[in-house]
This record gives sequence, C-alpha cells and structure tokens, in this order.
Amino acid sequence: MHNKNFDRPYTEFGGWKGLSHGGFLPTGETAVFLLAGDRVERRLEVVRLFREEHWFHMYHVVGLEGAGNGEPFLSGQLRISEDFLYRLSFEGEYKPDYNMGFPAKRISTALNWEDAVLPYYVREELEEINNWITGHRVILSDWGLSRFLKAGYRTLFYGPPGTGKTLCATLIGKKNGMDVYRIDLSMIVSKYIGETEKNLANVFDQAENRNWILFFDEADALFGKRTSTNTSNDRHSNQEIAYLLQRIEDFPGTVVLATNLKSNIDEAFSRRFQSIIYFPMPDQDLREELWRRMLPSSWLPADADKMIRMAATYELSGGSISNVIRRCALRLLKQDTPRLDSDILSMAIRRELNKEGRW
Repeated sequence: MHNKNFDRPYTEFGGWKGLSHGGFLPTGETAVFLLAGDRVERRLEVVRLFREEHWFHMYHVVGLEGAGNGEPFLSGQLRISEDFLYRLSFEGEYKPDYNMGFPAKRISTALNWEDAVLPYYVREELEEINNWITGHRVILSDWGLSRFLKAGYRTLFYGPPGTGKTLCATLIGKKNGMDVYRIDLSMIVSKYIGETEKNLANVFDQAENRNWILFFDEADALFGKRTSTNTSNDRHSNQEIAYLLQRIEDFPGTVVLATNLKSNIDEAFSRRFQSIIYFPMPDQDLREELWRRMLPSSWLPADADKMIRMAATYELSGGSISNVIRRCALRLLKQDTPRLDSDILSMAIRRELNKEGRW
C-alpha cells in the first residue's frame, strides 16, 4: 500500500515487513487505524486493549511485540498468541514446542510415583510439594493466608548427578496432571543487554495462568553467586539475576531449580525457596532395591539374589545403574535366551565406574 503523492507507504496504516512473508503484516498502528480512524477518543480506547492490565495481555490473547528502543508503542508487531490461535482452530490444550522463541521443552516419564526409590525423608518433602499443589487454594483463599503468603511454590533440588532430581520433577507433574517444562538456560542467556530478560519473559509469560511446572536444570549456570560490580558486564549479569529473582517470586505456579552443588546457589535465592531438598547417593539398601526393580525378571538366574547383593556393594546412582543395565542389555542381545550372569554384570559395572573416573 503505497502513497503515490509522497512515494512512501501510508504511515497511518502502520505495518511491517517480514523476512520471508512478502505481504503486509499489521502493527498496533494498523489496529488503531481500522478500529478508530482519526477519532482521538476512540484511538485511546483501542490503545488500552494492548496495556498490561487488559485481559488480552493477562490471558495472552493478542499483544504488541518488537517495538524498537525509542520507537512508538503502537509500532510493535500485532500478534495473536499461538495458544489462543490453537484454541480457535483445534480441540485440546496448546503445548508449545521447543524453539528460539520458547527455550523450554516439555519433559515426562513413563514411571509412576510408586516407582521412585528414595530415602523416606526425601519422599516426605516431595509430598509437601504435592500437598501445596492440591491444597493451595484452601490455604490462600479459604484460610485467608493470601495476605501473608505469596502465590506459587519454589523449591531447590540438589545432589549428585543421577540421583532423581529430574525424575522427581516429572513425577510431581504426572501425579498432579501438570506439564513440566525444562528451561534451556543456554538459549536464555544472551550476550546482548536486555535479551536475557526478553527470553525469560517469554517463558514466564506463557507459563502464567497455565498448569505448568517450570524446571531449571543445572540452575547454578544462571542462578549462581552474584559478582561485584566492577564492570558493565558485571552490572548486566547482576541485573539479569535480579530480574530472575523477581519473576520466580511472582510466578503463581510451581518452580523447581536443580543443581549438583547447593553451594553454587546464591544465598539470596536460598531465602526465597519454600523447600530445599537434598537427593543423596543411594545407600546399599536402596541400591539393592533399585537393582531388583530395574532388572527384568526374565534375565535373572537361579543365584540372582547373590548377584544383586554383589552389584549393590558398588556405589552407583540410579542414573548410573540405568546405564549399567543398558550395557548388559546390549550384551544379552547376542544370546538366544537372555540370561544375565555375574561376569556380564561385573564387566558392565566396571565400565560405568571407569567412565566416571572411579575405576
């Protein structure tokens, strides 16, 4: 749409040009022109449709995106959310896919709550999270505690790799009928000032008002100790951390952060968690239970008890035991009748320990 008198596009129409789409794409200015024309009072009413307090924004129906620094608010790209567009077009709930604009991936498990092999005190603390998810409306609304307690639940899982942190996050989601999204910190962190906040805002904005659990794995990469502000990069890093703190505190759902070492997390975060749960390496009794649950019964020989007790003497996490069983399975594929023996199992354990630098 070109104005022949001035040899330029009609500025009152707004609009922007995409990278691959050759047609006209609307902006906020386009909406104002179509809905209000040149009537000032009506134009102000249309502008209110795109403010944060309007339900269009609160429920992520439609909004303006991408207005440059110093450019008018209405120059932002007019976009219908993928969630709302999906609901108009299809049945069921929209589940976003992992992409540059949404750096999070939905994770799940085939296991059930009863399959988790954990110390009793870890299970008790996890049950508190389940209790919050099922009973937070009673706590906040019926009992009137919303004046004193913030909405949402924030927890930190820490412990060695392979001890069940990710698994338990997915089990909590499965037990409560909630999707769990793992945040990809490598796609969130940006060297460009303001981009990290933008990427995080996109995740939190989509997750709010939905029944999601947000899972930050290896969270110390982004939630680690703040640095002294000696350079502009230090100030930028600390601004990102402050922004994260605020978004996590304001998130009305459940947030799980996971790290191998609790000491890597800034103390300022520790005070904001409702629970901090340690996932230890399983002791020998728990390791024996893991072996018994995970080994297929069709593999086991007559002296299976002795073989399993031998395997349980090696200090391995649940994740490492899973790796050992996978290696055994590859060996047993060569047999007509798969039958596990101590030699095959010992070899697989040694290779796993060697991989971890412990043999």
